[in-house]
Amino acid sequence: MGIQEMMREYANQRARCAGKSVDELLAIANGNEIEFIQSLEMAIQQKAERVGVDDMTEEEIIVLAIEALEREVHNGGYSQFIVNSSREYTPIIVHALLRIGCSKTAEITKSAIAAAGFQGLTRMALAEALNAYSGADNQELDECDQLYYRAGENILGYLIDFVKDNKSAIKP
Repeated sequence: MGIQEMMREYANQRARCAGKSVDELLAIANGNEIEFIQSLEMAIQQKAERVGVDDMTEEEIIVLAIEALEREVHNGGYSQFIVNSSREYTPIIVHALLRIGCSKTAEITKSAIAAAGFQGLTRMALAEALNAYSGADNQELDECDQLYYRAGENILGYLIDFVKDNKSAIKP
């Protein structure tokens, strides 16, 4: 598949999920959990573009934060989560993991944040530190990556259960 085909497919997927409810997205995904979560994330991102983050619910932000963590850590570890734009979720990611029931991953993530030197900073100091973070080699962070991969928590399953339990608060 060429880049133009991929861009058309992406545009089509955005159009398919725009403004759809959780139940409608579940129906479209037809049992495919990954497709459901990707579509939901896309629909919530579109809402954020329309109304801004201040008009989103905590539950919607939790979905975005968890998906950002999953995507980035699986593609390049916690360092990638912290270096890329997903770093905006660093202040809330441990809380988000706890909210969906992933206590083991929350502890690992808390350790990763501490290993990167961000534990206990005020919100303003954290924002400055995140912007200055270079992603330099960090053995503790690498160890957290390995713990994350071996943790065995079904983050996707927990997130889907969370979405189903909180769908009245998730209105993409």
